[in-house]
Amino acid sequence: MRARIFLPPKSAMQSGMARTHRWVLQYEPEKAKLRDPLMGWTGSDDMRQQIRLTFESREAAIAYAEAEGIPYDIEIPANRAKKPKSYADNFRVDRKENWTH
Repeated sequence: MRARIFLPPKSAMQSGMARTHRWVLQYEPEKAKLRDPLMGWTGSDDMRQQIRLTFESREAAIAYAEAEGIPYDIEIPANRAKKPKSYADNFRVDRKENWTH
């Protein structure tokens, strides 16, 4: 069973970068989820899908995977461009964009 090592993205519900600096090792599903014919619920008998390990660094996650003999894929995130903004810029007279509200 393969695992993937990645940095989790920023949640859409938060403006900051909390919980995005620790590397995560998560197993890939071995087979598709099953649908219960009576109730319509989805489920799986694969318990490894529930495991999510966090590490301080990418090297620590790789060392753990190699020590346990787990094949892994690494997803390196793209650098995020930060645009510093000022609240006062919303009220500038020489705005380039139209006022939307």
